[in-house]
Amino acid sequence: MTAATMFSPGQVLFVGAGPGDPELITVKGLKALQQADIVVYAGSLVNPDLLDECPATCETHDSAPLNLDQVLEILVAGCRAGKRVVRLHTGDPALYGAIQEQMEVLDAAGIDYRVIPGVTATFAAAASLKQELTLPGVSQTLTLTRLAGRTPVPEKEQLSRIAANGGTIALYLSVGMMEKLVAELLAGNQFTRETPVAVVSRASWPDEQIVEGSLADICAKVEKAGIKRQALVLVGEVLAARQTGIPEKSKLYDPEFSHGYRR
Repeated sequence: MTAATMFSPGQVLFVGAGPGDPELITVKGLKALQQADIVVYAGSLVNPDLLDECPATCETHDSAPLNLDQVLEILVAGCRAGKRVVRLHTGDPALYGAIQEQMEVLDAAGIDYRVIPGVTATFAAAASLKQELTLPGVSQTLTLTRLAGRTPVPEKEQLSRIAANGGTIALYLSVGMMEKLVAELLAGNQFTRETPVAVVSRASWPDEQIVEGSLADICAKVEKAGIKRQALVLVGEVLAARQTGIPEKSKLYDPEFSHGYRR
């Protein structure tokens, strides 16, 4: 796709800004910013360096002090004025981004939009830890979830129920409730006090912090580090592999294994 065909006037692009490092935005997301007439960005979470990619004439709005109706008013008015509008979300727009509500209003207004995905904090945290999240013989399941806050969590998705399945769990928006988080993980009866945990604050930002421990001591370590927000919590036995080694090799590159892409 050429720069000329990237973006249409009167259209909204929901763009994932990535986890923090401005170089982790996708090429397509970067092109969208470079062509935008209006950008509405999550100012408390999106790296402001990304706004340097916008044209000098671009109108920017920080959504942090705005409610959803005010955000949508900017999006709709911009499109009706024939502008190219970017709604810049942290991480990936599809995860805890409230984009469904925004798209519903745009649908009702007859406004065209597209979604450009982004790198979510789970994978930035894994990269910082130099850690694979799925290992043969350990875990083949990754669950992305959160504790209930202002937004409730359905009863069937309570952390204790999810923890009963084991695997690897990535928790968003929950670092301020570490004691509750640990209690619910242990209540699932699959994890123990020795289960490894990693807390990555502001993954991929220059001031990134990493705190590692177990369910027995992670609360005290996080408190000592002063981490209260903007952190991802990773839990699971895969985190032990860097110390204990990989218990079972993947079949993906086994010389006896063939598939449609390798014969």
